Amino acid sequence: MAKDLTLRQIEVIRAVMVAGTIQGAAKLMGVSAPGVSRLLKYTEDTVGIRLFERKGGVFLPASEAQMIFSVVEQVHREIGNLNEAVGLLRRGDNSVLSFASAPSIAQFIAARVIRSLRQTFPNLGIDLNVLKIEETADYLLLERGEFVIMSSPSTNPALVSRPLAEGRLVVIVPEGHALAAREAISIHELAREAVIGVDPGDPYGAALARPFVEAGLTPHYTMRGRFAQTVVSLVRHGLGVALIDEFSVAEVYMPGLVQRPLAEPSVIVPYALMKRGRVLSSFAEDAIERFQAELVRASGAGAA
Repeated sequence: MAKDLTLRQIEVIRAVMVAGTIQGAAKLMGVSAPGVSRLLKYTEDTVGIRLFERKGGVFLPASEAQMIFSVVEQVHREIGNLNEAVGLLRRGDNSVLSFASAPSIAQFIAARVIRSLRQTFPNLGIDLNVLKIEETADYLLLERGEFVIMSSPSTNPALVSRPLAEGRLVVIVPEGHALAAREAISIHELAREAVIGVDPGDPYGAALARPFVEAGLTPHYTMRGRFAQTVVSLVRHGLGVALIDEFSVAEVYMPGLVQRPLAEPSVIVPYALMKRGRVLSSFAEDAIERFQAELVRASGAGAA
């Protein structure tokens, strides 16, 4: 009883068609000549008709199999098109990855992740947005992007928050400041300085204010900035000192700025936020893994 052809049998038919000999077909397929001969015989038995006539050592398509050969060529072209499509996807051609990040992570960590992504997927389009925490829900629920990297989890039940790493808070002071000579700086010492901070009503600001609260202190904010980059810039210009997450100052060299560990234990956890139930693209899953690796590498735990 005739059976359906397999892709391997289609491959051997075309190889013999192209090469004209068993040896040539074996070379095309990267297998042994006896293996091609056995598979060709089995294939003819499968379809129930003779596919080739042998004349002077050359295999010529049998006249009764011409229709099969035309379909084999069509299948081969379609397989080629499929492989090309897979290759395009593997390189990121015609694909765009849209995601967002908190400002504190976007400046250094996100840039490293994007550089890594482009090395693997050189033609992948990247659409990076920088968002505040209150903008995250609309961004994800309206599917403007696949995920958001934030310094705090979301309380929205329609979103999922996946912890990525555990970082520390560090003290940053201007070069030449008296505290720059210390190996570590206590929260009590910091509270006596002109502190530049973020509104404690903001989730990120609350995380930065937590060591003060736990020590029973009220920081005197001489000025406040909305984003980590603003705080860093103000400190660099000698306008005060600040407590900030280590991911915001993850560069090895930052002129005009000195960072020191906070003496008291402190933790800040970045999260990947996603719409609940949404299936992420392979590019998004890959990017989140790279974010996790970069965050761990930049953290105290990763550096230890």
